[in-house]
Amino acid sequence: MHANLLKKDGIFPSVCSLDCPDQCGLLVHKENGKIVKIEGDPDHPVTKGNICNKVRHMTDRLYDPKRLTTPLKRTGKKGDGSFTPITWDEAIETIVSNWKRFIKEHGPESILPYSFYGNMGNSNAEGMDRRFFYRLGASQLERAICSVAGSTGYKYTMGGSVGTDPEETTETKLFIMWGINAVSTNMHQMTIAQKARKNGAKIVVIDVHKNQTGRMADWFIPIRPGTDSALALGMMHILFAEKMVDRDFMKEFTVGYAELEEHVQQYDPQTVSEITGVPVDDIYALTRMYGTTSPSFIRIGNGLQHHDNGGMIVRTIACLPALTGAWQVKGGGAIKSNKSFLRHNSAALQRPDLLENKQTRTFNMNQLGKVLLEADPPVYSLFVYNANPAVVTPESNKVRKGLSRDDLFTVVHDLFLTETAKYADIVLPATSAFEQTDFYASYWHHYMQLQQPVVEPYGESKSNMEVFRLLAAAMGYDDEALQASDEELIQETLAQSNNPFIKHIRYEDLVKNHYVKADRSSFSLKKLDTPSGKIELYSELMAKDGHPPLPTYTPLVEEEEFPFLFVPGPNHNFLNSTFSNNEKHIKLEKTAKIHMNKKDAETLNIEDGELVRLWNARGECELTAAVGDNVLPGVVVSQGLWADMPGKKQTVNALTPDRLADMGGGATFFSGRVNVEKISLD
Repeated sequence: MHANLLKKDGIFPSVCSLDCPDQCGLLVHKENGKIVKIEGDPDHPVTKGNICNKVRHMTDRLYDPKRLTTPLKRTGKKGDGSFTPITWDEAIETIVSNWKRFIKEHGPESILPYSFYGNMGNSNAEGMDRRFFYRLGASQLERAICSVAGSTGYKYTMGGSVGTDPEETTETKLFIMWGINAVSTNMHQMTIAQKARKNGAKIVVIDVHKNQTGRMADWFIPIRPGTDSALALGMMHILFAEKMVDRDFMKEFTVGYAELEEHVQQYDPQTVSEITGVPVDDIYALTRMYGTTSPSFIRIGNGLQHHDNGGMIVRTIACLPALTGAWQVKGGGAIKSNKSFLRHNSAALQRPDLLENKQTRTFNMNQLGKVLLEADPPVYSLFVYNANPAVVTPESNKVRKGLSRDDLFTVVHDLFLTETAKYADIVLPATSAFEQTDFYASYWHHYMQLQQPVVEPYGESKSNMEVFRLLAAAMGYDDEALQASDEELIQETLAQSNNPFIKHIRYEDLVKNHYVKADRSSFSLKKLDTPSGKIELYSELMAKDGHPPLPTYTPLVEEEEFPFLFVPGPNHNFLNSTFSNNEKHIKLEKTAKIHMNKKDAETLNIEDGELVRLWNARGECELTAAVGDNVLPGVVVSQGLWADMPGKKQTVNALTPDRLADMGGGATFFSGRVNVEKISLD
């Protein structure tokens, strides 16, 4: 038993497991073996004791009376939530007997895992699970629902997920928060920016919605969804025309600047204004501010990449710091993600060598509905963990129709009877991150962190690691790789690191210090992982991959003639669907709203606070109108993924397309169109 578990009372170091760039250091207070309070660790070098509402009220989630305590077997119709408790032995035997039958009758590819990062612990998100499903020979999942389009685009420019050290942005004089609601999704970057503002820094926010971050900015610039690359190209046009570029930097550290200079001549401010909705004078003012303020820093948000053209948007914005030479100034540059600095050896962790058939089919997770309804040969079993696809995945009506198939055997491993779990045949209770061992790597700051168990597993819950070890044993797999302990998995992964930035980090260091910083001293703009080794303003690799080699604006896919572009963004108190079923967080968030411009509302005779219906060919939902000037005309923005509630239609992903983005197979959540009408209460 871990030493923390032997102590019934005390304060224990911890780390936030949520899919958030900040990855806060925590202190967990325990009394009588139970967590009674969670606060920020004031000694953490980046997060410094500040935490968000989600984590501050985490105990309400950990000890929610609705939390699962035992395995369940479905007794009613799929989707209605009727289950009866069973033992773990019965649950494992039921799963394995079904899987052995499917493998015999249809082959191992009839089984599909479905997971993402509901828990960001590396071992529990991509460790024993990957090893098990590789060994099983199951169909593979392309986990592309979140950041892949933007990461791919950024990689074409910069060679990987490398950016400014956020600790250095205390020196920044101009922050451009581009497509990110940082107050809700990267709060410590906003905290740093606000402190820098006291020393004269300016904060500019470019977004489709004047959310909390926009309201806190020195200057908020509203923009039409999916046109951000055009704005960046217009800025490049002015930077070159008004000689605000650093030619010495470009000559030394980039390739393609001459081609880019000629290319951006077509993106004059008037043309860009017509595309983006940003006034010509504002385009000039923004560019001159960016071109003359140093150090300047761009925080590239997640929202941008959830468009049809999302990869190219991020690729284009990533070129801007190279034009001004911002990268060579402390506190200058950009961050899309800093994941490469803490990249672990994924092959050592996941063991893809265990997959015997290298031609095993792969499905994109964004198209789960299509997979369940159209795959040939069919998927006959789905195992869901760290995810809630009935709410989170695009085209949720199609997903739920697939989950309703009588011949689909579904297993869900979760803390709660989620919307997805209600369609399962077997539901397994999952531990929280505070009940297990894992290692974490932020994709914003540079610290790797260790979580050790603080409390005993809740009820009969088990971690992903433990469940897949049990399944491996029941399937008769005696591979040593499927028997490794949590600690051994971390030790193996770090010991086999091929990343120079973390070669000094070992499991023992994390046990002793709880967090250890990457060493980026070997990082060089002349030794990037691009084909040229430099920042690629012109990319031959992009041309080879079928993309324009220079940054380019491409309009969104033409959909049916619905009048409104629909952007279902995040909210402040949920994280995707996590917390959406917990009473405390629902009370904090209050109401599922749709933000619309007052001119549109007036045309449709909709008043603030009235219930409205949104619909398109994919589905419908009903939300409360928030009328004002927070979005441009022709745009509607919702916030948060709300749980199913009796009598309410608030599943916004019933409206989102499942087509794939321009790069990496990413999601296009923000490129759909809808109609809006007032709901008559007569």
